Amino acid sequence: MVPTKDTNSAGRKRLRIGFRASIITVFIAVVLFVGLTLVYLSFERVSAITRTAAAGFIDKVAQLGADRIDSQFRNVRDGLVILSGLPSIQEAEIDDNTRLYGLMASMLRNNRQLFNLYVGYEDGSFLEMDMIDRAKPGFRASLNVPEDAMYRLVVITRNGARAASNTLFLSENLIQIAEAPGPASYDPRQRPWYIEAFRDAKTLLTGPYLFFATGQPGYTLRIPLREGRRGVVAGDILLDQSEAMLNQQRLGQSGVAFLFNDSDRIVAHPRMGELMAQIQERDELPTLDAVRLAGLASAIKAWRGGGPAEQFFTDRTGRTYVAAFHLIETSGSANIRLVVTAPLDEFFSQIIAERRTLFALALAFVGATLPFAFWLGSLMAKTLRKLASETDEIQRFQISERPRIRSAIAEIEELGRSVFTMRTVVRNFSNFIPKQIVRQLIESGASLQLGGTRREVTVLFTDVADFTAKTEKADPSQVMIYTSRYFAALSEEIMKCHGTVDKFIGDAVMAFWNAPADDPDHILHACEAVLACLRRNDELNRAFEREGWPAYGTRFGLHTGDAVVGNVGSSDRMNYTALGATVNLAARLEGLNKNYGTRVLVSAAVRQRTEHVFLFRSVDTIKPKGFAEAVTISELRCERAAATDEELALSRHWNQVFASIERDEREVALLKLSGFLIDYPDDGVARYHAQQFRTAADQKSPHELRLWQEV
Repeated sequence: MVPTKDTNSAGRKRLRIGFRASIITVFIAVVLFVGLTLVYLSFERVSAITRTAAAGFIDKVAQLGADRIDSQFRNVRDGLVILSGLPSIQEAEIDDNTRLYGLMASMLRNNRQLFNLYVGYEDGSFLEMDMIDRAKPGFRASLNVPEDAMYRLVVITRNGARAASNTLFLSENLIQIAEAPGPASYDPRQRPWYIEAFRDAKTLLTGPYLFFATGQPGYTLRIPLREGRRGVVAGDILLDQSEAMLNQQRLGQSGVAFLFNDSDRIVAHPRMGELMAQIQERDELPTLDAVRLAGLASAIKAWRGGGPAEQFFTDRTGRTYVAAFHLIETSGSANIRLVVTAPLDEFFSQIIAERRTLFALALAFVGATLPFAFWLGSLMAKTLRKLASETDEIQRFQISERPRIRSAIAEIEELGRSVFTMRTVVRNFSNFIPKQIVRQLIESGASLQLGGTRREVTVLFTDVADFTAKTEKADPSQVMIYTSRYFAALSEEIMKCHGTVDKFIGDAVMAFWNAPADDPDHILHACEAVLACLRRNDELNRAFEREGWPAYGTRFGLHTGDAVVGNVGSSDRMNYTALGATVNLAARLEGLNKNYGTRVLVSAAVRQRTEHVFLFRSVDTIKPKGFAEAVTISELRCERAAATDEELALSRHWNQVFASIERDEREVALLKLSGFLIDYPDDGVARYHAQQFRTAADQKSPHELRLWQEV
């Protein structure tokens, strides 16, 4: 039995599952609980060990990374210290100094992270040597120099207000292969590296900023001259070189390493070029938010607050990261730190894979035991499933007779007897109460109560013509058998069209639509039911005649309007029915069929709302007893879509006759009625009105009497 949803009295839905499913569920739950608990405990223990190991490992990585960066910066710094100690540098002997140029070239070759070396003086003199190919390819193209040019040498000398600037392009062996004018407007004293060297002598690093020579961003390592002329010796590390250097410190596939300062600004990053491009202010550095790692800022705050250098944090997706922080010693008072961070799961991906394997093994074990659990549950629940199926059928009002379910278990045997009794009681109960009412009572769990509501309904009354004369001398048992067949046929058609059979009154049937269930198209359904009953009645009558039983000619009366619908009677005996003038008029319409020779009479209310679907013809205007206003009645002929040409011609012809009768044009009406009777001599409605004219003519003038005689 599959899980089903049930609604309790408070409207809350509860999930119900079958007995077999319960046994299997409990079995699986126990196995999974034990197995997965063991997997979880072992994994949690290993995870705790792994977190500790990951924290120690990333700390070592960060320490080694910081040492490597410090070492690279120290190499540059040491080179700058050696350079600043040269007499030629201290005395600004920079013009045509081949020994100095050779030393600078050698220092550039030995420090691959350096793009250039240069020195600036307080009088504006300047010396710079660049390794051309360490910049981007566009730099060489912009210089327009031969392919064998390896170095660019810029020399600016000043003598008072006069300045001489020259640019030389040197080969690998420092042989001059080209010469060009130098940048006469360049003044080293206005560059950030020169200014900051004297402002903060303890800080080694300046940047990142755009280099004058290449237009590319990068960092400058600089130290002021301690002896001789006042000036600054410096070297540039291009941003792409620092990005490559930090990429080497990355841990795992998703890890990242970068440098930041006390202002929470990123000083160097593997994607520093992208981060710098996102900043509108050229002189600003990107903030920590630019790395888009939620939780990193709080981890840095915890570390600065005295926490350990290894911190754990979680990003917006719930992924846990581990981070380690270390100071770059060579940064001095700038307090530049290296942070290395990586997702924790990348440290123990193998453990996660093994956990999945253990989990898969646990599921495999459960799967292997499922057939046994299924067999055990099926064995115990076979009878219960049958009983549950029968109760579901009763709830769905499928109450056909079934054999009683038996079991060797006493409790199940008793339950089977109760279900069998319940099915019998419901089936018998539905023979006395409309099935829709019984279905609603079963589905809602409510009890029958006296009372009703006012609502619009369509009411039908039927009657068998001359029933007493046909059956008074027949065998009573045969009368009951054939009449029951008749009632069953009509009831079936009515219920097929959403109707409620209220009661059988002798040979009459009372039914209504739009109660107890709502039916927006109740008038259309009522008309469909009447036409279906006519067809079924004709078929049944042919069968009766073959069996030697008189035909049951049925007359129908149909009206729609407001009525009180509900349970009437007493607390121990009640009936679901409809009361009111609407019911009375429907009953009277059924009886009027005898006067007009018709089979189906409907009120104007029915015709008005269904004339677009069904074909009617006007019959008369009556004033029933108890009604303040006259009622126009019509005959329901057939569905418009199925109407034949003869049927349509009869209706058109009669409508012309009836229009004259309604306008009280007696002479014209008599003439038209005469013509209609010539074409349709057996028409009951026409014969009724002809008789009315005859009765009236007996009391009128000789002229009208002659007209009647002509008719």
